[in-house]
Amino acid sequence: MGSRWRVAVPRQAWQSTHALLLLPIALIVVIMVADLRTPEDIHLGPALVMAPALTPSFAGPRSTALVGALAVAAQIVIAAFHGGLGTANHIVQIVTLVLLSAIVVVYSAVRERRRAQLAQVRTVAEAAQHVLMWPLPEYIGPLRIASLYLAAEDEAQIGGDLYAATSCNGAVRVLIGDVRGKGLSAIGEAALLLGAFRESSYRHVTLQELATSLEQSVQRYTAELDTPEETGERFVTALLVEIPDEDPLTRMTSAGHPPPLLLSPGHVVTVPSLHPSPPLGVPCADGPERTLDVFSFEPGDTLLLYTDGVIEARDGQGRFYPLAERVAQWTDAAPESLMHHIRRDLLAHAGGRLGDDAALIALHRTAAVHRRRHHGVLGHGSARS
Repeated sequence: MGSRWRVAVPRQAWQSTHALLLLPIALIVVIMVADLRTPEDIHLGPALVMAPALTPSFAGPRSTALVGALAVAAQIVIAAFHGGLGTANHIVQIVTLVLLSAIVVVYSAVRERRRAQLAQVRTVAEAAQHVLMWPLPEYIGPLRIASLYLAAEDEAQIGGDLYAATSCNGAVRVLIGDVRGKGLSAIGEAALLLGAFRESSYRHVTLQELATSLEQSVQRYTAELDTPEETGERFVTALLVEIPDEDPLTRMTSAGHPPPLLLSPGHVVTVPSLHPSPPLGVPCADGPERTLDVFSFEPGDTLLLYTDGVIEARDGQGRFYPLAERVAQWTDAAPESLMHHIRRDLLAHAGGRLGDDAALIALHRTAAVHRRRHHGVLGHGSARS
């Protein structure tokens, strides 16, 4: 499927470009015929330059040169029928058209080279982003998963929001977090926290111990990079959730992160009780006390995790996005459909563009446990910007 799609796209682009070439060619023919049918004191030949000038908008330098040559040929035909090639007026028109066409071809070549360089840079950037943002599996443990990531910066696929999931010791552990700041400048802290989570998830028995380990990683990172002016400015809000394979009792601990939403069939949305502690990286005299909250997550329910970029998205009148209210109408939707509904509704609310990175994960609990193991995976999942 993937290889067929990759072959089909260049072929469609090639067909589209050649179809568009008919436009400047038809323009040349129309101008030439019109000039030949008008009196000799009316000169439409200079308008032929529109054809090669139009071509670089959809074609490369070779096609532009071809159209330019056809325009010059049309000007020669016009000259031959209107006073001959030796007249000063026609010589000036032909030479001018040749020079302008050459300039347009040079412009097209430079533009094509820069486009190729930009495409290469984007390819490298996407590869780097995917190294950090591994895709979440569709199934892990007793969960069916879908995710959504909307980066605030143009051309970026990731930013300061992050999420990961891993299966270990008969349970699934999920992390969702939000680095202070947005866009590409926050990727360093996000990468640090994700690496620490993947490693520490297998070494610590409780969520509180895991949260403490992540706190220590963030503090070491900030101690090395913080300047005196930035002390206390680097921090991460995070929510850790542990979902046992066989037990509906689910555990979570929050470091300054908003609580999840529990979606049950029949348009029921509840907010599990959450007692957040300070964000990771915020200095505390005796160290933050991590509270463990427990709630029931039954088969058929969907747990929706999100970052504050979702609930802080504003409409044209400054109103925040009412996530709990909106998702109440989609509690029976599959995780993938839920993500698509939220994406469309959220962007419509925000006028098509968010002011901050936004991430969501939908965890639907099934009756069966999927035994295939997935280690430390993270990423965009089934829905993107």
